[in-house]
Amino acid sequence: MCPLFSPPLFMQRYQFVVEFVQKHEPKKVLDLGCAECSLLRKLKFHGNGIELLVGLDKDSSVMRTRMHSFAPLSSDYLQPRSGPLTIELYQGSVTQPDPSTHGFDLVTCIELIEHLHIEEVERFTEVLFGFMAPSNVIVSTPNADYNPLLPGLVGFRHHDHKFEWSRKEFQLWALRLCDLFGYIVSFTGVGVPADSHTNVGFCSQIAVFNRDPSRQDSALQCRSREEPTVYRLLYSVVYPSLSDNNILQRTLVNEVLCRAELIKRSWLSGEWVAKTAPEPFMQGSSVCVSLLDVWACPRVKSLCGTLWRFTEALMGELRVELTPARHAIIMPADEEEEVEEDEDEDAEGAGTKWTTTTATEDWDAEMPNNSNSNLPDFHGA
Repeated sequence: MCPLFSPPLFMQRYQFVVEFVQKHEPKKVLDLGCAECSLLRKLKFHGNGIELLVGLDKDSSVMRTRMHSFAPLSSDYLQPRSGPLTIELYQGSVTQPDPSTHGFDLVTCIELIEHLHIEEVERFTEVLFGFMAPSNVIVSTPNADYNPLLPGLVGFRHHDHKFEWSRKEFQLWALRLCDLFGYIVSFTGVGVPADSHTNVGFCSQIAVFNRDPSRQDSALQCRSREEPTVYRLLYSVVYPSLSDNNILQRTLVNEVLCRAELIKRSWLSGEWVAKTAPEPFMQGSSVCVSLLDVWACPRVKSLCGTLWRFTEALMGELRVELTPARHAIIMPADEEEEVEEDEDEDAEGAGTKWTTTTATEDWDAEMPNNSNSNLPDFHGA
């Protein structure tokens, strides 16, 4: 029925939202009519700045078949996110207001409004722009002007569609609600027609609404998200992240112990210099190795103010010095080390007596004996 689009039209709609999220970096995103949660899954992987991702649909059976795919994987624990992420799925109607929808930065309505009756569209508009009042809204709907180009199409594009607007009808609806609720709108779309039919517009028309800063309601800005009173929570998951101090500590300990064991093995096997000391950082008998990746990770440094104090303590144990290129120069123990034996000084400035002793590094006492058996079990964190 549809002309060939590459990539498929639904993927182009999702990609439009992903690019908007990557550009504007909203923290809280709500997808109305999420159905099988396809858009939510894309935003989970591509919207790195999102902290709260919520889906709403009236059909709970569809969401239940997909919701467990949001469960954190082992990799989410081994490599936690830098920022927090919570995903929630609710059953409810988009025409009913609920306090859990306050305070969102972006609300998406992808191919949703055409499934509502006209009288429901009015209630939906009031709930979305009057009650939820998000900072940004993306609405997509089929463009009826494009329908004659769809081969074999009779009537609407889907059996559940209650209407399909032309570009003029869609724009009149959008401009009217902008005047009512204080938004600014821009129009675009996905599904570009052939060159000979450019006058019909996009196959899917899209309106992007931004709240007008000159007409902001202070009462709306003060409203915060509350517990749901109408919607029913079906699923909720909190992903492990470095913003959780417990997870951050476990991640750091795991990384430090793993790298320390590698250093120990290389040192004892005699492969230290050959494999871990690239020129030009070898200086005499000094050995150069890359510092623990976790030490140089900007997101870890920004999230944990105590990280560098911990690093300094560890470096003090290992006799480590940093180069300007952020490599670590690990100084081996001297065979003979001068220590102060007599601290008494006479009143006339008599010389201090010194002696020498042999200092050794007890690596087995400092490091675990077996990396596999003594490393912390991070999977169970």
